[in-house]
Amino acid sequence: MPIRSYTSADENAVIALWRASGLLRPQNDPHRDIARKLRVNPEWFLVAEEDGHIVGAVMAGYEGHRGWINYLAVDPARRRGGVGRALMAAAERELRAAGCPKINLQVRPNNRAAIAFYERLGFAVEGAISLGKRLAAD
Repeated sequence: MPIRSYTSADENAVIALWRASGLLRPQNDPHRDIARKLRVNPEWFLVAEEDGHIVGAVMAGYEGHRGWINYLAVDPARRRGGVGRALMAAAERELRAAGCPKINLQVRPNNRAAIAFYERLGFAVEGAISLGKRLAAD
């Protein structure tokens, strides 16, 4: 399954994938989130294709201290088939190559399936509380 960097032609398919995966929230405009990512390491916005259709996507980032994973989504019909694992491996390769020492990510507490997935990849729940502050309204 090819994994490649996102292109602008992928926007509608990626947003539909995020919607099908339950990742969209009213406070986040997905078009703006994509535009923001394209300003910083756009090559780390990865998509997985199968038969010409996007079946997975992930955004990776690194600010010099920690790497971050955002918006990992896999087509619900393709889950447990290795798409998420392949996307995470590709994101991790990019972050390692940039010298990133650790990857962080956030999962909603009630998303037990996602937590179990990341634990299978070697991630561990840490004793930290996530805080956020909006700087721009979507």
